[in-house]
Amino acid sequence: MEEKKFDVQSIIGFVLIFGILIFMFYQNQPTPEELEAEKAKQEQVEAAKASENSETETVINDVPQLDLQDSTAVANYQGKIGAFGFTKPSNDITTFENEVLLLKISNKGGQIVEAKMKQFVTYDSVPVYLVKDGNASFGLDFATSDNRMLNTQDLYFEPTMSNDNGNKVLSLKAKTSSNQYLEYRYIIKPNDYLVDFTIKSKGLDNVISTSKPVTLNWKLKGIRHSKSIQYENRYTRLTYNHEDGKISKLSEGSDDEETEEDIKWISYRQHFFSSILAADEPFKGGDLTSVNLVEEESRTFGFTKKYASALTVDLEGGEISKDLHWYFGPTDVDTLSQYEDLGLVDSIPFGWGIFGWINRYVFTPFYGLISTYFPYGIAIVIMTILVRLAMSPVTYKSYLSQAKMKVLKPEITELGEKYKDNAMKKQQETMKLYGKAGVSPMSGCIPAVIQMPIFYALFMFFPTSFALRQKSFLWADDLSSFDTIYQFPEGFSIPFYGDHVSLFPILASIAIFFYMNMTTGQNMPTQPGMPNMKFIMYLMPFMMLFFFNNYASGLSLYYFVSNLITIGIMLVIKNVIIDNDKIHAQIQENKKKPKKENKFQKKMREMMEQAEAQKKN
Repeated sequence: MEEKKFDVQSIIGFVLIFGILIFMFYQNQPTPEELEAEKAKQEQVEAAKASENSETETVINDVPQLDLQDSTAVANYQGKIGAFGFTKPSNDITTFENEVLLLKISNKGGQIVEAKMKQFVTYDSVPVYLVKDGNASFGLDFATSDNRMLNTQDLYFEPTMSNDNGNKVLSLKAKTSSNQYLEYRYIIKPNDYLVDFTIKSKGLDNVISTSKPVTLNWKLKGIRHSKSIQYENRYTRLTYNHEDGKISKLSEGSDDEETEEDIKWISYRQHFFSSILAADEPFKGGDLTSVNLVEEESRTFGFTKKYASALTVDLEGGEISKDLHWYFGPTDVDTLSQYEDLGLVDSIPFGWGIFGWINRYVFTPFYGLISTYFPYGIAIVIMTILVRLAMSPVTYKSYLSQAKMKVLKPEITELGEKYKDNAMKKQQETMKLYGKAGVSPMSGCIPAVIQMPIFYALFMFFPTSFALRQKSFLWADDLSSFDTIYQFPEGFSIPFYGDHVSLFPILASIAIFFYMNMTTGQNMPTQPGMPNMKFIMYLMPFMMLFFFNNYASGLSLYYFVSNLITIGIMLVIKNVIIDNDKIHAQIQENKKKPKKENKFQKKMREMMEQAEAQKKN
């Protein structure tokens, strides 16, 4: 039977559909007056949202700085905090840094008020900050023996800087006397994103009351770092290690909260950067909260999620002693793997189950190896070629199954006509034909199932691979974000598509269209009541075009190259390897041979025969 050749008009139709939609949306874009009105409305919405979240925007600044020149205010403060009034108030800030990380730590509260990545910038070339302008707070809530409820954010600490074998040490003490105090001790090592942090009290067993638990409160509002806030927010998530190594997450798309026990570490991930608090000995329990702040794409809104943790700190002999670690740095597998004893690498979203295993232990190191010798974009192309070649035997099996089904199509059609009024008999005879010919209708599906873990692992690899961040290739400025060949005017956006046009998704969609035409376009069913496969062949690439427009360009590049290679492999299989005449001859030979049924086939045949007999009765 003559094969259906590819119709060039189909490509033109596909391109025209997309072009017409773009033109319609563009023609119906709002007037300048409407844009101004919409902009004013959007500003009001964002102002209202900012107002709603003002608690986290000023979580540090909502504790006002003490006017040290006002003796009455100082006296009132000292009366409020009781024994801790021994410490002399000071509003100074200490800069604490190494080659990769800069921290600013305030005497007020002894907490980090700024955390800057020294070697990274955002999409608009601003330094990457994880803590800045009051977006985070940290403090202990505890009761005192004289019936006060204190939070260390209200207390002043006295700083002392020292050096210990090349490590910088910052000790901050909130004192009740010259030798009684609550200490925050920070230790930063050269070229290290991990900061050792110890909370320890001395001589406060008669000050800290055991009537109420000591609670560590840590809040942070994720600062935007990427071009698309919705895309960044999709991979911004609270992840935590608890119950002896179990990794759990709060929802990435909606508000969520959990109460957990034995918490080892908490990661406030902001896509490619993470703020992590880890403990040598797990916290007994705690409440974790994540609030989603992103409702729609915005070029100006600056925050993704609002995180909060309230953790129980046990007392030992009436004293506090807790060894912790702060991590402010990239969500990068090479960096986080250095802290094997803490297991921080598990905070990276590799994916679920076997998909995550393939991503973590196969594709991540494999791509890392290739990218050491080739530019990052070329490395993606090389990795794609090698993956597709490795999967070519599976592609061959799939196409061979299609070829066998195609050879049997006339006989299947004949059976359909012969038993058109008896669906059960038609199915029974069709299965007999398959059995005699040695053809399994499911054999074409099995290769697709085998490939699913590979495809899903790669789907998770490209958006979360730190190695791709801000790496350019051809017209794409950043392989971890979308490429832009045309930016729509401000205020104009196509629903579900975005405010820009990306070229790699267009190329990937065209390649997918060619591929679908080769695999499904040759034998499109036209039976009444059946789906219009030609319509589906147009719809699938079109949906992919919209889906990938805001995804990482590296992912679209992979799908584009992957489909091109698959098309090439299938053309070779079809025109060089597979011989339809030989397949037909082999099927005829199979029909002549006695076919031994396995138990499953025998059971299925008996069930169908019983059903047929019951129908006659």
